Amino acid sequence: MNFFQQTTILSMKMTNCFDLSIIIPAYNEADRIGHSLEQICLYLDRQPWSVQVIVVNDGSSDDTIQVVEQSRHLLMTEQRRLELVSNSVNRGKGYCVKTGAMRAEGGIIVLTDADLSAPIDQLADLVIPIHQGQYDVVIGSRAIDRRLIQQRQPFWREYAGRLFNILMRLITGLPFKDTQCGFKAFRGDLIRPIFQRQRLDGFAFDVEVLYLAWKAGLRIKEIPVVWNHVEGSRVHIFRDSFKMLMDLVKVKIHDWHGDYHSPTT
Repeated sequence: MNFFQQTTILSMKMTNCFDLSIIIPAYNEADRIGHSLEQICLYLDRQPWSVQVIVVNDGSSDDTIQVVEQSRHLLMTEQRRLELVSNSVNRGKGYCVKTGAMRAEGGIIVLTDADLSAPIDQLADLVIPIHQGQYDVVIGSRAIDRRLIQQRQPFWREYAGRLFNILMRLITGLPFKDTQCGFKAFRGDLIRPIFQRQRLDGFAFDVEVLYLAWKAGLRIKEIPVVWNHVEGSRVHIFRDSFKMLMDLVKVKIHDWHGDYHSPTT
């Protein structure tokens, strides 16, 4: 029995306080996070789930914290709870997601971007296959059916994303068409040991988490989702693209060195 199988057996004994935990990383999102939390609340009002919403503020210099606090009343009911976690400095999207995952108490953990570029009303498409035991991980994809993209990115950003995916497949061997769409769901008891081993803090953390989940034998499904490009992306195409490429190499190096056998703090 390998380490992932052992930790999975132990983690399945945990009691989940919520049906879902929704993690929202936020960096200088004061202009968007309030509306997004309102949309999430309106959607959850129509659902039977108990939900923990975790906003991880990544050292924002704007009013992100204040806007989230002003929205707290929307998500504090018998069935819902809003938690705000703040980094003192900007640490990166991957660091925020891992921080949120370590606090998540839901049976299913969901990741969504603060701008809701993938509309929240698609959440059931991610959650139900996991709830029914068909899959352990369901990831939204812009590449399976590009007709669902309602507002496209600038062409240079879109083609940079396609090139990244080609390189990602060559370096890691993962079969997915789109690892970077910020709309994913995970079975909580199986994914927590994965997030404990995550080492990347930046935008390529998705690849690392999916790589570890794939190696652990988790059942992963990629599904098409409606998606809209929203202006104000935090990804700097030239600087971050090079870093993301280097992070792909780091994933393989960490694997070769056996670094993933031990959790990180």
